[in-house]
Amino acid sequence: MKPARQGQTLKPTGFLKLLIGLGALGWGLLALAAQNSQRWTVEGVVAMMDKSARDFHSLTADIQHIKYTAVVQDTSTETGQIAVRRDEKMRIEFSKPDPRTILRTGDSLFVYTPKINRVEEYNLGKNRAMVDQYILLGFGTRMDNVKKNYLIAVSGEEELDQRKTVLIELTPKSDEVRNQISKIQMWIDESSWLPIQHKFFEASSGDYILIHYTNLMKNLKVDDAKFKQDWPKGVSRVKPRG
Repeated sequence: MKPARQGQTLKPTGFLKLLIGLGALGWGLLALAAQNSQRWTVEGVVAMMDKSARDFHSLTADIQHIKYTAVVQDTSTETGQIAVRRDEKMRIEFSKPDPRTILRTGDSLFVYTPKINRVEEYNLGKNRAMVDQYILLGFGTRMDNVKKNYLIAVSGEEELDQRKTVLIELTPKSDEVRNQISKIQMWIDESSWLPIQHKFFEASSGDYILIHYTNLMKNLKVDDAKFKQDWPKGVSRVKPRG
């Protein structure tokens, strides 16, 4: 009677082939991972965002504004709607937890708080360009201006809201800006090449602001009436310094 087989013994040549095959598979997976991580270059992303910016006229979206304060580990959230037009007009209507309106027309910025029936009025003046970098970043912004003010890096791809996005990181070139905002992350929807999320990291504090956009609609007609100062009668007006 033949002894029971304890299993097949690999010959040296067979074992070597197996190692080579596993090695090739491993290197193939590593090469595929590297290829995927490098799918988008800075130049490629900039070109696609510029293409989207050229035909940008307006945008409406639901907005979620999250402020995280590190020292007390506190998170506050506001939700509402935003409307933006290319002609330097913007309106944000926060509805929860407390109503608040932010209106921008040209060099003028208004913050209306119904709870105290007050409008704060700001003249953007020399700070206009800096304000635009934040509130209009990626919405019709020409990337030449972005490259002039930031170092741009591609961090990879992520899925957000069931959309494929490319995540880019912006580091301010200006010391003055960098002393306030150390970096900005943007999640760019690869189907529209518009941002669906911004994250602003405040310098030296660990604080950040996260702005998330959903139900984005590009180039719908937004009437002039949307950007009028429609405050109620008797509202108090203040012009804070700074």
